[in-house]
Amino acid sequence: MDVMALYDAHKNMVYRLALSFLKSVPDAEDAVQQVFLRLIEHGSRVAPGKERQWLAAVTANHCRDMLRSAARRRTEPLTEDLPVFDEPEENDVFQAVMELSDTERGVVYLYYYEGYDTGEIANMLQISRTAVTSRLDRARQHLRDKLEEVRYG
Repeated sequence: MDVMALYDAHKNMVYRLALSFLKSVPDAEDAVQQVFLRLIEHGSRVAPGKERQWLAAVTANHCRDMLRSAARRRTEPLTEDLPVFDEPEENDVFQAVMELSDTERGVVYLYYYEGYDTGEIANMLQISRTAVTSRLDRARQHLRDKLEEVRYG
């Protein structure tokens, strides 16, 4: 297994997923390093063709561990490192997604941005498919509410 090729192919996905969980650029960068270190250590156990899914699962689990740790209890506001979108509506949607709870934000990211189905997300996060569906439904409702606030003040 060529770790550098996997890094080049999947580093952006791992970073975006970590950022969606952690809402902190430095923490997301640290998570990327930790995930690829685990790949180096445990790469022989990863089934060929399943590297992307393995990386996403390890990233999600690592981020949840970071969020539970006592050292991570602080909150840093997102700043200038946020992506800038061409349309104002895209900025509003992104900001609304980033304001979701950790559990909702993670499933939204995996479902809409990475294209995983609910079964794959359930396996990655080690929760039931029903829990994934419930989180997606709650997240969609929260997003609707937030975006209506933005639109109608």
